[in-house]
Amino acid sequence: MPTPRLRGRLFIVEGIDGSGKSTQLALLQKWLEAEGYGTFFSEWNSSALVSDVTRRGKKKRMLTPMTFSLIHATDFADRTEQQLIPPLKAGALVLADRYIYTAFARDAARGVNRGWVRNLYQFAVKPTVAFYFRISVDAALARIVGGRDAINYYEAGMDQHLSSDIEESFRLFQGAVVDEYERMVKEFGLTVIDASLSIEEQQMQMRAIVTKALTGAKKDRIRRWVDLNSMVRASRQ
Repeated sequence: MPTPRLRGRLFIVEGIDGSGKSTQLALLQKWLEAEGYGTFFSEWNSSALVSDVTRRGKKKRMLTPMTFSLIHATDFADRTEQQLIPPLKAGALVLADRYIYTAFARDAARGVNRGWVRNLYQFAVKPTVAFYFRISVDAALARIVGGRDAINYYEAGMDQHLSSDIEESFRLFQGAVVDEYERMVKEFGLTVIDASLSIEEQQMQMRAIVTKALTGAKKDRIRRWVDLNSMVRASRQ
């Protein structure tokens, strides 16, 4: 599929569950909007086309690695056409919480052939900047356990039968996912952010990198002042 002429910018975040990438992307979006830029947000596995199928499959725990891969590719293809390309054509800044690299990492960790998965997503728009939030599996697990009631069955890789203990399964599966991400840093030029730094430090690094990529991008609103500390406090509530 030929790549359309796109005037906008595409910034995406990647990392294992518990890396804090979603918090950072939300803060970045608020800052960009305060600076006067038009933004559009999209997240992984959110297409209405396959959401019901995915939800039922997860609930019944009947999704195989190949089924997972194909469902997510369908979700991504639909969102690319319906959600990503239109705002990019219009000159907006598109912010994506997870992108093709999530599929590359998770599918490979589940044993799906790397080359096959990469070929499946060859139609994807190349991001302007792809951020990878690097964190240890133990640190990510501590954040998840301390922040919500339970670890998700599939995020722990329980479908892979690595361990009957869900926390140990999480360590093993997400460890494999981290290995895949680390392989991709050089392959795809991912921009690494140390997710062990403070929220403020990570955000300032992101803003500095994004600012350089905004040369020529048009604003659609008058800039308004926003204090980063206030934004961070709000994100923690």
